[in-house]
Amino acid sequence: TMLSSVTSVVNIISYVLIAFVSVSLIVSSIMIGIITYISVLERTKEIGILRSIGASKKDITRVFNAETFIIGLISGVLGILITLVLNVPISMVVENMTGVSHIAKLPVNGAVFLIFIDLVLTILAGLIPSKIASKKDPVEALRSE
Repeated sequence: TMLSSVTSVVNIISYVLIAFVSVSLIVSSIMIGIITYISVLERTKEIGILRSIGASKKDITRVFNAETFIIGLISGVLGILITLVLNVPISMVVENMTGVSHIAKLPVNGAVFLIFIDLVLTILAGLIPSKIASKKDPVEALRSE
């Protein structure tokens, strides 16, 4: 009875943490989309110049998709590195308190999967702003500012 109640409490805590992580992923994806959109607005003249010298709409889309990919890759790798650095003190604190060693660890497969999820969410968040950038009229873009 005691073991089943502890298991149910751990499951409830896990579900709550999953909910928080899901909300943070959605919010971060929205923020990446906003950052990319602001980048599109600030670089309107650059988009106009690129289009006027012969860049296609697909090329403009690729520029902004590459930008969001780089942002996602850097943020994913940075998050994994911070996690790996924090695993050492967390494991030491837990070992001192409970006697259980190496409690905090990140498997390599998990790290790769997390970076993959990060890249997918980042690219999805940047698709709409990159399409907006590709649809800008070159003449109107050059007249801006």
